[in-house]
Amino acid sequence: MPLWLVFYPEGHFQDTAARKALTQDITKIYTDIGLPPFYVVVNFIKTGPQDMWIGGEQKTDKPFIRFVIEHIAVNLPDDDSMMDKTARRIDQALKPHVADKGYDWEFHVDETDRRLWKVNGLVPPKFGSEQEKVWVKENRAVPYPEGL
Repeated sequence: MPLWLVFYPEGHFQDTAARKALTQDITKIYTDIGLPPFYVVVNFIKTGPQDMWIGGEQKTDKPFIRFVIEHIAVNLPDDDSMMDKTARRIDQALKPHVADKGYDWEFHVDETDRRLWKVNGLVPPKFGSEQEKVWVKENRAVPYPEGL
């Protein structure tokens, strides 16, 4: 599961259309590699003007958007080119929503061991497996005999 936390200042990402457009672009990052759409969770966390501090100073000159991303379903190999490709893909997805609007922004990606992950009490099937393809088709967790 990719989990995205979007920290944003009041007055931005307020309307459903803006949130939907961003979450669709985020979801596409993962469905393009074969993950089920329901794996992608995005939480919007509004911050007030008193909440955003950078370098010991309040950030008030222009909006600052902070993305905290956790990858669980698929972890990247320890390969600089793959890391760069992934970071560039994230940049591409975020560009129309933050960079093109003139916002300051930042993201980082943490990777969690998928062995510590369950969905509705189920151990998710292996990436690319036939059972995962069922989850993609159904767009939900479907019980299956574990160990497949």
